Amino acid sequence: MRAHLGDQLVIQSPATGATRRDGEIVGLHHADGTPPYDVRWSDTDEVTLVFPGPDAHVRHVEHGPGTPEPSRPGTGEASAVPDATSPHGQSNPGDLGRRVAAERKRQGLSRTETARRAGMAPDYLAYLEEQTADPTVGGLIRLADALGTTAAALRGGGIDLPPGQGQALLHPQLRDLGPDECRARLSTHGVGRVAVSTPEGPVVVPVNYEVIDDGAIAFRTAPDSVPAAAMGKEVAFEVDHVDEAMSQGWSVLAVGPARVVTEPDAVRRLVDRAHTTPWPGGEREMWVSIQPQRLTGRRICPADQ
Repeated sequence: MRAHLGDQLVIQSPATGATRRDGEIVGLHHADGTPPYDVRWSDTDEVTLVFPGPDAHVRHVEHGPGTPEPSRPGTGEASAVPDATSPHGQSNPGDLGRRVAAERKRQGLSRTETARRAGMAPDYLAYLEEQTADPTVGGLIRLADALGTTAAALRGGGIDLPPGQGQALLHPQLRDLGPDECRARLSTHGVGRVAVSTPEGPVVVPVNYEVIDDGAIAFRTAPDSVPAAAMGKEVAFEVDHVDEAMSQGWSVLAVGPARVVTEPDAVRRLVDRAHTTPWPGGEREMWVSIQPQRLTGRRICPADQ
């Protein structure tokens, strides 16, 4: 089954063949016109996401010269060309899908649970995460609400803005985090900030980091870079997260001496367990470790939590 925008989706009775419901296709989610579709139903004027069943067919309308006619039932549509946004038919997620999947995994939610919260089919959520997609505004808002974020955040609208521009909670509380909570939020890896002293003054720079077995924080840099100024000194390392939608957040601060990792076996282990290469790119093969001697953290949350 394939369709163009403006075609009619018709649902027929399997017994009599009479039309039970019809509507205009107002949204396509595949470049080649295959389902699912956003349909504006003629009886309610509501738009819903539809995965057509065997009782449905597309009634094509005239689309003007030069528009390729979609294949019709029974004309070999099983041999359709791959989705244009997915070369060779392989998964090709867009920025929206990557943000949705990352936020869902960060919150420890399954696709099934997220889809239930958003009121959408799990298969459609899988499609959003794995293909280049453009969901309806209503669907995106429901999905953002299910993930505790905003539609703008899922679309990357705030990528060039500093976090935390929303309003403060009505009754916030600032509470200290214990050592175990701090270590849990440091987790195993991520992006944090290292504060170092340089001849020009104090500097804070972001780095990709790993937490190793003894609780030390390690990051990869270049010998002539600003983060390399940390070696041989006591430094501060900070990691945080801001929940824009809920006006909540936390931060963890680790303070301790930094040293260059020179033992070949230790360097090899760090390279093997690294979750990513440094985001800035370039030659960054020098590992620096920070052994926390003070580990503190704070969390902003509602007063009743």
